[in-house]
Amino acid sequence: MLEIMLKSKIHMATVTDRSINYMGSIGIDMQLMKEAGIKPNELVLVADVNNGQRFVTYVIPEESGSKKIVINGAAARLVEKGDRVIIMAFGMFSEGEYKGPKVLIMNDKNDVVEIREG
Repeated sequence: MLEIMLKSKIHMATVTDRSINYMGSIGIDMQLMKEAGIKPNELVLVADVNNGQRFVTYVIPEESGSKKIVINGAAARLVEKGDRVIIMAFGMFSEGEYKGPKVLIMNDKNDVVEIREG
């Protein structure tokens, strides 16, 4: 049996921008995506720590090193610039395969301050 488990998490990232007039997605700095093991177009669950909103979307890459976290489309109505978000990606694992998530812990400038694995 396959189980759906947390694969990667970007914890407490700061929303740098939002754009309602976009087809939808969350833009994440490519460098952060790579560090977290999140791929372009991957499904993610996003939780806004400031207001409790949660939404599902897909990831598009932002310029590497830009530290951008951009909420686009309808979800942009659920966040404000400066809100802190938790971005979670999940995977399907067979019994014994799962070793725990990779978690990037961020500061308010979207710098990685700690990486936890397992």
